[in-house]
Amino acid sequence: MVLQRFKYMLFILKIKMRLNILIGGKAGQGINAVSQITAKTLIKQGYFVFNYRDYPSIIRGGHNFNVLSISDKKISSHESRMDGIIALDENTKKIHKAELKKEGFIIDYNEFKHLGINLNVALSGALVKILGLDKNAFFNEVKKSIGKSALKAAQQGYDKHEQIYKLKKLNNKLDYMNGSQAVAQGAINSRIDLYFAYPMTPATGVLHELAAKQSKLSFKVHQPESEIAVANMALGASFTGAKTMVGTSGGGFDLMGEALSFQGMSELPLVVYLASRAGPGTGVPTYSMQSDLDIALRSGHGEFPRVVIAPGDPKEAVEKANECFYLANKFDSLAVLLSDKHIAESEFSITRKINKILPVRSCRRYKASSYEHDKYGITTEDPKLAVKNADARVKRYDAMKKECKKFEMIKIHGKKNSKNLIIGWGSTKGAILDAIEDLDYKFLQVLYMKPLSDDIKKEMLKAKKIILIENNVTGQLGRLIREKTGIKISNRILKYNSRPFTSDELRERLR
Repeated sequence: MVLQRFKYMLFILKIKMRLNILIGGKAGQGINAVSQITAKTLIKQGYFVFNYRDYPSIIRGGHNFNVLSISDKKISSHESRMDGIIALDENTKKIHKAELKKEGFIIDYNEFKHLGINLNVALSGALVKILGLDKNAFFNEVKKSIGKSALKAAQQGYDKHEQIYKLKKLNNKLDYMNGSQAVAQGAINSRIDLYFAYPMTPATGVLHELAAKQSKLSFKVHQPESEIAVANMALGASFTGAKTMVGTSGGGFDLMGEALSFQGMSELPLVVYLASRAGPGTGVPTYSMQSDLDIALRSGHGEFPRVVIAPGDPKEAVEKANECFYLANKFDSLAVLLSDKHIAESEFSITRKINKILPVRSCRRYKASSYEHDKYGITTEDPKLAVKNADARVKRYDAMKKECKKFEMIKIHGKKNSKNLIIGWGSTKGAILDAIEDLDYKFLQVLYMKPLSDDIKKEMLKAKKIILIENNVTGQLGRLIREKTGIKISNRILKYNSRPFTSDELRERLR
């Protein structure tokens, strides 16, 4: 039976090497440790991985799970059907057994209950054995991540199960990064001076990443008492010439609205990292949606220039964070880096090198005001000056739009000559790319939401069928495109249950 199963698995792997392993249990049981130790072992063996995290808004207990996807080719999403389940409790088996494929395996916590705190390490060992990964590479990762004390449990887990797959070492040289680490790296590349944030899921990851590195890299991280204080302190720091960034999610961004208008009048450079989650209100606080595009584009009263940029993976997050700093400081403007929980907390294997880092200038101010003012910063209510300044803000935005054309405002993926055009943005990128792998589709990924690229309309006019894919209720990007181009996208695939698309689900809907 084991031999037949082994032959079947080898046959499947020859067709397409793609596995999805679900690791589930209660918060605090070490679910992330299982997926991360295994993922890092896989990365060092040259395999591409994607790790999706799913958890409720409670500190301990509840039901949490990760889906670790593995391939010998690039992947950026997870699927809905599982090749294996690692159950740290009974609930995981009950909830997810129906998702397990016919030939799938289960690693049961009952086999290792006696190991206590090292239960998760033993389960990792069992998974590594089943996958046929290099034992020494795994042990080295356990030693590095947890310590020598966990090696005995790792060995017990490894010895307990039989090998099913044989994942030989590949020559790919890969890194492993989540979106929060990427945004933090983009800020560091821009030589950030100050980061202000009040904790709010899913933006808190960047706060933690930067706080851990501030002493070594000579910048400062500060947590004020509220999001209102965050934005206003950041503008005060920007006044002194500091390169400044703030981070928050939708509810916190709402509170910053008045300060964003202050930025528009005072022209103090400001970068805002906005990591979306489901709303309105508290919504579904630990899950993901693309529902904050509208507020990113329009928050704050009055009319003033800004850029809004939405990366689709960690590599883009590093680069686009740098572009936000560059544009905000070059044009004394607001720059919003728009992401969401799915990018922020999912972990991706990264291959390509980061683009050349843009130098970011800074400038100390001597007078700034939230009132209309003359060229010396003196408050005025003169109607002629009000018109002159409004025209100057529009002119500055025109210059920003011209500068943005130097960067990747859109990307084209898939079959470049296809007449079937998918339009999407942000975290939908991974599932779309994996879903259309051998289908007749071109995918237009929008990176710059404001300004919007003129090339979008050109691509739409070449297509016979256009499909909009978004993780929100109303198709906010589609509405923005209609506003700018006059073209309505009638074919829409929208998902708004606060969960991201899986690539197999999306593939079926596209077919």
